[in-house]
Amino acid sequence: MKSRFFLATALVATLGTSPAFAQDKLLNVSYDVARELFEALNPVFAAHWQETTGRTVTIDQSHGGSSAQARAILEGLPADVVTFNQETDIDVLANGGLVDTNWREALPNGASPWYSLPAFLVREGNPKGIEDWDDLAREGVQPIFPNPKTSGNARYTYLAAYAYALATNGGDDAAAQEFVGKILANVPVFDTGGRAATQTFAERGIGDVLVTFEAETAGIAESYADQGFVRVTPSRSLFAAFPVAAVSANTERNGTIEVANAYLEWLYSPEAQRIVAEYHYRVNDPEVAAEFADQLPQVELVTVDDAFGGWANVNAEHLSDGGILDQVFVNR
Repeated sequence: MKSRFFLATALVATLGTSPAFAQDKLLNVSYDVARELFEALNPVFAAHWQETTGRTVTIDQSHGGSSAQARAILEGLPADVVTFNQETDIDVLANGGLVDTNWREALPNGASPWYSLPAFLVREGNPKGIEDWDDLAREGVQPIFPNPKTSGNARYTYLAAYAYALATNGGDDAAAQEFVGKILANVPVFDTGGRAATQTFAERGIGDVLVTFEAETAGIAESYADQGFVRVTPSRSLFAAFPVAAVSANTERNGTIEVANAYLEWLYSPEAQRIVAEYHYRVNDPEVAAEFADQLPQVELVTVDDAFGGWANVNAEHLSDGGILDQVFVNR
């Protein structure tokens, strides 16, 4: 099946102008399901860069599970910039001395030029009547999402379900763990990243509901229009930032400080924000957001700070070895 979601057949795709004529070069290491978004963004930035500087730029892309990408950079993948789907994965790089520790203050909105939320995609007619997180814990319902241990996408799903349970049971952690454990127990297969989970659901026909970022549900529904997938927005979900940062240790070595910083700053421009909104992400530019407001349903969003006291607490209590995530996996 040909679709814009599977035009990229390699993990690393070279975009922009021909390297033979390039004066600048960047490697953007990104999350698993962002291939098509950056295929749209990168040529436009390349034209902007040439117009404003007179220089050409080649932008290479590497895509995979966000946490796996962070580990690859620590092991030597020479990223100039990262465009991830979870803050903790950039913190890993900061702790490793590759990214400035104050990376959140380097750009607006906590260095997140756009955001999304975990949402659902169900099969034609929604035969299982899936409307909210409770339905994912029902007997006989099979949710599909990647392994939260390897995928930032799935980690947001885990945290969104946990936050929903806390909000609906009066803050009872034990009940929330039991609730999330039921959802995890219903997952028939855990892929390592979001794109593989999409293939499991859409191409292999496994599962009743795909849980992924709202932007991804829209793109999948468009790409597989013949299957009649239906997008479902839960009553409450988790604000999912998409943080970006320059890998300063590499940009200094590669001589790419100027172009790397310009690239990340450009992602906040109305031109870039409009492209991002066309790919169904929620953007921060108020005028662009207003243009696309009628395409995005209202939803109650909670933040990691509100629900869990911040990412430091999430790391210590949920994501650490032997933490709550490990415990619910073992007990599922």
